[in-house]
Amino acid sequence: MIKIVAAGATALMLIAGASAYAQQSSAGPDFGPRRQFGPEDRAAFLDARVAALHAGLRLTPEQEKAWPAFEQAYRDLAATRGDRAFGPRAEQPSDPVQRAQRNADALAARSTALKRYADAMAPLFQSLDDNQKRRFGILSRMERPRFHHFAFWRGGDGGDRGEFRPLR
Repeated sequence: MIKIVAAGATALMLIAGASAYAQQSSAGPDFGPRRQFGPEDRAAFLDARVAALHAGLRLTPEQEKAWPAFEQAYRDLAATRGDRAFGPRAEQPSDPVQRAQRNADALAARSTALKRYADAMAPLFQSLDDNQKRRFGILSRMERPRFHHFAFWRGGDGGDRGEFRPLR
């Protein structure tokens, strides 16, 4: 008897859950096509990130001298990422050789921008105290690896954040 009641209750819960899910409105903000950010949106978010980093670091007048070069390199690096990530998909060449050459050019541009970023960041970062360095790591997300997002590919749970282990 208990098995029949348990099975009936389970079936009732599944049916009730499915019907409640089916009745939800699709007009909410989580449904429908993803919104694409335009160039103005990306520029506004970049300005906000730069302003947050600058305000959060609370630079001294001596440290402030290294900020303009760092900011320009940060913006250049973000521009190479934005061009690659948000470029029009329709213009992708169908020829794999052209696509590979285009990707190689994009990687070379990103590499150059990343090198300029590292060179500009070095004097600023070295002048920061320990608290500023901690805040820099939190506020500046650009240089941190995001391998933990792919932990499920390795059979992990994401607990090894930032550590890359090749697939077995």
